[in-house]
Amino acid sequence: MSTQSADVERRIDKGKARARATEDTPLLGSASGTSRTRLEDVAHTHRLVSGLLSVFFVTLSLCIVGFVLVVLIIFTYRSRAVSASPDELIQHALVVKGPDRVDVLNTTGDGGIWVMVHGRLGFDAGDVAGVNAAEEDSFILDVWKSLGRWGIRRLDRVSVNLSTVAITPAGDPGHGLATLSFPPLEVPLTANPPRDSSWLTPVALPVLIRPTKDVKTMMRFARNSWRDGMISVHVEVLQATVQGGAVGEESWRSYLKFAHSDIHTAVHISIPKLPGLPPPTGPLPDFAQLVTLQSFRITTEYHALVIDANATMIDPAPADFNMLVPSLPFVVSLLPYNSSDTNSSDTAPPVPIAAVHTQPFTLTRPNVSLSINGTVLPLAHNASGTLSAFLGNYVSARDSPVLLSTPLFPQLFARAVFPAPRPKPSILRDVAIRDMKIRPLGAGMVASGTVRARVVLPRGIEVGLDVARVFPDVLVYDGEVPSELNDELQTGVRVLNFPVDDGDRDVPPAPPLPDPLPPRAFAHIRPDNWLPSLSEPSESGEGEGSAVSVEAKIVDVPLEVLPGREREFSNFVSKVVFGSQGALAGVQGVAAVAVNVHGLPFENGRDSEMELTGLPFQGSVRIGKRTLLNGL
Repeated sequence: MSTQSADVERRIDKGKARARATEDTPLLGSASGTSRTRLEDVAHTHRLVSGLLSVFFVTLSLCIVGFVLVVLIIFTYRSRAVSASPDELIQHALVVKGPDRVDVLNTTGDGGIWVMVHGRLGFDAGDVAGVNAAEEDSFILDVWKSLGRWGIRRLDRVSVNLSTVAITPAGDPGHGLATLSFPPLEVPLTANPPRDSSWLTPVALPVLIRPTKDVKTMMRFARNSWRDGMISVHVEVLQATVQGGAVGEESWRSYLKFAHSDIHTAVHISIPKLPGLPPPTGPLPDFAQLVTLQSFRITTEYHALVIDANATMIDPAPADFNMLVPSLPFVVSLLPYNSSDTNSSDTAPPVPIAAVHTQPFTLTRPNVSLSINGTVLPLAHNASGTLSAFLGNYVSARDSPVLLSTPLFPQLFARAVFPAPRPKPSILRDVAIRDMKIRPLGAGMVASGTVRARVVLPRGIEVGLDVARVFPDVLVYDGEVPSELNDELQTGVRVLNFPVDDGDRDVPPAPPLPDPLPPRAFAHIRPDNWLPSLSEPSESGEGEGSAVSVEAKIVDVPLEVLPGREREFSNFVSKVVFGSQGALAGVQGVAAVAVNVHGLPFENGRDSEMELTGLPFQGSVRIGKRTLLNGL
C-alpha cells in the first residue's frame, strides 16, 4: 500500500508540483537552470519598462514645451497682427499692383456695375509680425524670427470678408462717390519678400460698383482731382473679418480668426501724364476732346431709321493696362433751342433724337475704334425749333454740340460735338425753270413754267425720301447770278410744323428783300401757296446721300419788278425781243420743301412729313421772244 502511494505521488509531482522537502533534502542547495532564467527575464523587463517610461516622459515634455513654444509664437505674432491698426496694414503691409485689366461684366439695372478687376496682390505678413530678417539681428533673435517666418509659411494665406466699402472725397465725407462690394477674398501671406514685385500673386476679383447718382458731386470731384493732379479719397469699411486659410477651408488654420470694425483709411493716387490729354493740374478736359465722330450712315429699314456710325476715342490708359468693355447703351440728345451749354438742361430738358449702343471693344493705342448702332427716336411735336437749329448748323457747315447720356448714369450728360460736313453741302441743286412764260395780268405781270430741281441729302443720309410740295422764293437776274453772291446765299434751314395736317400748311414767312438789292436783279417771284410736286429717286454722286428729282408747275405766279429796277427789267425785255436766242435769266433764292422721310418716327404716330425751309438755291432759265410775248 505504501509503495503504491509513493508511485502515485511521484506521478503527480512530475513537472507539475513544487518539489516536496524530505528529510534528505539540503536546506541551502543551488537553484535549478529554470529558476535562473526566470529571474533574468524579470530583470530585463524591468529595465525595458524603465527606459520606455523615460523616453515617453521626455518626449511628452518636449511636445509640451514645443506646443507651448508654438502657441507662444503664434499668439505673440498674432497679437502683433491684431494690435496693428488696419490703416497701418493697408499702408505698409498690403501691396497692390494694377489694375492690369478691367472687364465690365454686366449691370444690375439699378445703377450697379459688375466688373472683373485683374491685378497683383501680396501681404507682407513678416513686416506686420516683425519677423522679417534684418542684418543687425542676433543669433537668438534670428532663430526666434525664423520660427515666426516658418509659421507664416505654414499659414500660407488668409481669407478676408469685407462689408460694403464706402468711398467719399477726402475732406468732404458728407458726399459719397461710390460703394464697392466684394466676395470673400484670399490674400497670400509672405515673409521676407524681395524688393521687386515678383512675389505678388495674380488675382481676379469681381467687384460690384455703385456710383453715386449725384452728378454735381461726381463732376466736382473729377474737376478738383484733375486740378490737383491727385485722386484723394477716404475709404470706410464697417466690418472686416480675417480668418486663416483659404475661403471655406476647415482646418487648424481656420481657428486663427479676428475682426476689425470701423476701418478708415485715406488713399492718394497721383494722376500720371495721360496720352492724348493735356497734363493734369489744369482744367478738366472736355468729353469732346476724347471722342470724335468719324462717319455715320442713316438708312431706312423696316419702317425705322437705323444708325450705323464709327467714332474714335483717345485711349488715356497706361500702356500695360487692358480693358474689355461690353455693349454700352447711350442716348444722343440735342441741346434745347437757344441753349449754349449743358447748364441749360436745368431749365429745359434736352431733346432725345437717337438711342444707340456701342459694340464691345478693347483698348487699343493710341485711339480706340468704336462701332455704334442704333435707331432714331420718335420726335416730339415741340422739337421743331431744336431740330431746326441743328439742321441749320449742319447744312451751313457748322458743328453742333450734342449731349450723350446713358441709363447707367441717367443724370449725367457728357457734351460732344457732331461735326458738320465740309465743304458746305448743297441740298437743292440744278434748279431750272423750263418753258417759262411771262404775261400781263391785270395791273401786273405773272409767270408760268415748270420748276425742276434735285434734292440731295448730305453724305451718310441714305433714307427713302418723297417731296410732296415746294415753295420757291426767287430773285430774277439779268444774266447769270453774279459770282460774288455765291457765298452770300442764305442758309437758315428751318423745320416747321411737323407732322403737318391738311389744314396746317401755312406758307413760309417771306424773307426781307436784300438791302441793298444785288446788281442786275430786277424781279421777285413768290407764289401765294405751296406748289404740289412730284418726285422720284435720282442717282446719287460720290459723297452724296439720297437724291430725288423734283418737278413742280408754276401757274400765273405774280412777277414783281423790284423797286427802282424798272430800267433793268426794260433792258432784259429788250434782249428777249431783239435777241436771236432770247435772254438768259439767273434765278437765286430760298425754297421750302415738304418731305416725307420713310421711317422717320413721331411720338403721336402721325405721318412723317416735315417741312424744311430756308434751303438756298440758284440756277438759270432762258426766255425767248415767243415765251415772253405769250398771251399778249
